[in-house]
Amino acid sequence: MGPVDAIWLNMDRPDNLMVIDTLVFLEGEVTWDRLVERTRSHLVDRYPVFSQRPVLPRTHVGTPHWEDDPGFDLGRHLVRATLDGDDDVAVQQYVADRLHEPLDREHPLWQIHLLDGHADGSVVYTRLHHALADGIALARVLLDLTTDAPEDDLLPEETAGPHDVELGLAEGAFRVATAAGAAGAAALGTGVALVREAPRLLAPHVVGDAFTQMERTVGIADKLLLGPRPRTPYSRHPERRKLVAWADPVPLEDVKEVAHATGSTVNDVAIAALSGALATYVRERGGVPADVATMVPVNVRPLDQPLPRELGNQFALVLLRLPIGVDDPRERIAETKRRMDAIKHSPEVFLTFGLIKAIGRTGQEIERFFVDFFADKAIGVTTNVPGPREPRYLAGRAILRILSWPPENGDQTLGVSIFSYAGRLQVGFRVDAANIPEPQRLVAAFEAEITRLTGVAHAL
Repeated sequence: MGPVDAIWLNMDRPDNLMVIDTLVFLEGEVTWDRLVERTRSHLVDRYPVFSQRPVLPRTHVGTPHWEDDPGFDLGRHLVRATLDGDDDVAVQQYVADRLHEPLDREHPLWQIHLLDGHADGSVVYTRLHHALADGIALARVLLDLTTDAPEDDLLPEETAGPHDVELGLAEGAFRVATAAGAAGAAALGTGVALVREAPRLLAPHVVGDAFTQMERTVGIADKLLLGPRPRTPYSRHPERRKLVAWADPVPLEDVKEVAHATGSTVNDVAIAALSGALATYVRERGGVPADVATMVPVNVRPLDQPLPRELGNQFALVLLRLPIGVDDPRERIAETKRRMDAIKHSPEVFLTFGLIKAIGRTGQEIERFFVDFFADKAIGVTTNVPGPREPRYLAGRAILRILSWPPENGDQTLGVSIFSYAGRLQVGFRVDAANIPEPQRLVAAFEAEITRLTGVAHAL
């Protein structure tokens, strides 16, 4: 087990489990045997960690490792259930009843639930521990269960590798950060690179770049090290019970229209709408909207290469301050874009990736201290995954919607899933019930904010 994988294995706590939750809504009912066979061939047979369990070092010194589960039984990890109702509320209740349940460490750390009884068809709910891999890698693993056409899973085994997931900010930020790290080697302390590249690095324009990166690095250190998050209606100590809720899918063309009219990106618009929704929620609870940070996972794994069989975690986290205190919608989009661009053009990804790897080489108690320390800078985690543009099929049924939440760390209370798929944008919330007891109010606020931004775009 890699040192970063070990961090997430060790960070489980009763009020925040390190489990990635994903929902896939399907058109029509899935045949159980087809789902079982697809899981066996494209999950268990391809990636050994899905048949292995974690083993802690006997002396509490060193890194945990994976070992084959001697009693591995695929049936233990596949659950079939019938919902208590035929709508999304029934799905939300089913998921909420299980979010606080830890995965059994005597066996591989994953589950797939097939839920029957929804009006649209079947719902597939997966629970995958973060120690297996980062969320981007696991999104690619789950997409590899899908096919281009309804009957493709019945054809002989294809030779193609896993489907790639397009990543917007994540991919772009890492490219820029890596370049920044190379150009600013002197500022970032990479001595060997400095010796090899000394003549080039002493060129005036490169020296200027290095000083710029040093200045940015100091700013990043301030952001990571100084000051806790502001106290808000959604930032008290979490409890065990969690809730989920989601908005109706938004046509991606509507969001692109807003982005085009405001000179921003789809991601900027989605984050601005999220910020506006949080501001509304704070006002409704009697508070004053103030900027807070969310953590954004950033992929650092090459997207043009197949996933390794051992999977593992290869990602960084950046802190994005949400412009909740900016009331004007156009100004909020502009400020979101400014903050996102600043991250893309800084070495923050480069630095935090190295920081995570360094923390993973310490002991469990030190790991928890540092993870909780940095987690306290944000209210939660927000992911934005641009998924497949064309419809996909799982066990013969068309996928209608996808939601996926990474775990919150420490005392964080708000997870946000932004997932675009087949021309629609789906946004969902996973919240701590003690802090945000009515997530539907967040959903309503987000939908209202999207309508507001669309109106702004039409007025331009």
